[in-house]
Amino acid sequence: MQDQTPDNLPPELDVAFVRAQFPAFSEPSLEGQAFFENAGGSYTCGPVVDRLHRFYTQRKVQPYAPYEASRLAGAEMDEARSRLAGLLGVETDEVSFGPSTTQNTYVLAQAFRRFMAPGEAIIVTNQDHEANTGPWRRLADEGIEIREWRVDPTTGTLNPDDLEAMLDDKVRLVCFPHCSNVVGEINPVIEITALAHAAGAFVCVDGVSYAPHGFADIGAMGADIYLFSAYKTYGPHQGIMVIRRALGMALPNQGHVFNGDTLYKRFTPAGPDHAQVAASAGMVDYIESLARHHGVAPRAVHDMMRAHEKRLLQPLLDAVKSRNAVRLIGPSDAARRAPTVALALRREGEAVAAELAAHGIMAGGGDFYAGRVLTAMGVDPARGVLRLSFTHYTTEDEVTRLIEALDAVL
Repeated sequence: MQDQTPDNLPPELDVAFVRAQFPAFSEPSLEGQAFFENAGGSYTCGPVVDRLHRFYTQRKVQPYAPYEASRLAGAEMDEARSRLAGLLGVETDEVSFGPSTTQNTYVLAQAFRRFMAPGEAIIVTNQDHEANTGPWRRLADEGIEIREWRVDPTTGTLNPDDLEAMLDDKVRLVCFPHCSNVVGEINPVIEITALAHAAGAFVCVDGVSYAPHGFADIGAMGADIYLFSAYKTYGPHQGIMVIRRALGMALPNQGHVFNGDTLYKRFTPAGPDHAQVAASAGMVDYIESLARHHGVAPRAVHDMMRAHEKRLLQPLLDAVKSRNAVRLIGPSDAARRAPTVALALRREGEAVAAELAAHGIMAGGGDFYAGRVLTAMGVDPARGVLRLSFTHYTTEDEVTRLIEALDAVL
């Protein structure tokens, strides 16, 4: 989804209202702590907590049986799927749940293993988190050709022209991230998808690092597969996968044989976590509450989140991009990236994160399972990076505190 133009700006986000929807911001044990490791998992919004509590206390039974508690349990699971589908711009049965995005990707890879013939090709990138590259790369053992679309080693950028040169009639699938969990640059999904489709290939987009900053209109983007993690979008620990019907029904069933005719069950080999699936409807409750409060449609919340994040992100980028002994990974323009900022330092990123904790800043350090892109950019994965990541509930004051803490430790 593209950001709105300056002539069509969304309303300014009411951050006080936003924070009132998250129990963490009224939790005494977290008082005075500014959370800057949201790329590892966001705080959970109140509607999700409420739905999870209700399910475990009132409806923790096998769903879809004829008695009332079971009927309500199944109805709430169905509600989560249908309302998420509406928000994402796809059909209800095109949304499926799994224990994690890593697991969902692994199951997909097994389906493509049987779908493809030896000698056919999959394109992956070295910009990805390992979860969206490792399962595909392992298919080389089955005779599938794996081609690597590589980043620019200076900028970390994926150039669509490089992809176009790699596409031919052997390529069946192109896998890439909506944005990287360390580079942060937002990739042009619509353009990349059009290139792949023109060459006769399907597209699998890892949206894990983008979705926390606004749910994408997947239907409008045209991707065949889009994956993200609910625990990074204010929800429970579930992986959510959109797979469009034409591809999903063509791939071999990975679920129980009796579930083969149901699209959202075909790529869930194990039984779903009933309570967490049901609680996922709380994410839509939250988005819709923001929409009502600001007088906009639910899809416009995406642009409000992005506008707020860009406004807070640019001062942070400006503060770090020209520092001695600090290398900013990815673009220095907030409009081109998510607020996931990785810094390569002379010291281990994890050690600096520990120093920031003494200043009330919760951040992370390490390679974040993105060792391939760090290596490509000349960063030692063993030393890692300092990662500073926030989302729309972060305040301007917290970013100022972060910059001041960086001044102290760097």
